[in-house]
Amino acid sequence: MTDARRGVVVLPVYNEVETVSGVVDAVRKVFPGEVIVVDDGSTDGTSSLLAGRSDIRVITHDTNLGYGRSLIDGFDAALKADAGAVVTMDCDGQHEPAHIPEFLAALDECAIASGSRYLPGSRRVGTAPPERQDVNRRVTAVINEVTGWSITDAFCGFKSYRAEALSQLSLTEPGYAMPLELWAQAYRAGLCVVERPVERIYFDGDRSFGQDLDDPDRRFRYYLRVWEEALGRDDG
Repeated sequence: MTDARRGVVVLPVYNEVETVSGVVDAVRKVFPGEVIVVDDGSTDGTSSLLAGRSDIRVITHDTNLGYGRSLIDGFDAALKADAGAVVTMDCDGQHEPAHIPEFLAALDECAIASGSRYLPGSRRVGTAPPERQDVNRRVTAVINEVTGWSITDAFCGFKSYRAEALSQLSLTEPGYAMPLELWAQAYRAGLCVVERPVERIYFDGDRSFGQDLDDPDRRFRYYLRVWEEALGRDDG
């Protein structure tokens, strides 16, 4: 990454009291810049842990607004802080912060660098639920068919973005399908995308998506609906 591109790390968090402190500590070991944590209405003590830190900036949702809304609000805050690049990663212990410098450097190659848990260099820790792998594989195939890309992981939350790329997007999807809206808009904007291998870490295969999205078929249809709408295929 060039010196002119000042990085900001954005961490969406919801009820991650067991992992959030360790994740932020690990981020701080490799990244000296601004860290924005978006607390999406946590009720498990996460908010108290975050309030006790002076090395991060916290944005708090009074209620749970969704994973996508948290990322969107984090993007907006980073851009208003004159970020030149934004890195996102999850706070559930599935992402290794040591990759942050690598993801910032990847922006010299493309506008968006996306983590992949399915590249040859992706180390495995634990077992990903088969139905989650299947939904990811099916959605990734749909994206590649339309875009001509060769991505391998449509849903990895570990990403980096050039600020000028984020400025071209108009993201509104509040839920877990926000990455599909992002991919569709990135494709329409002609943005360059590159993947980097990250660990495939799963500690809790029973974690819920909430509402009625634990049903794989219903979740797949939700993802495709957001993807199609973002491509503009719902215009009739």
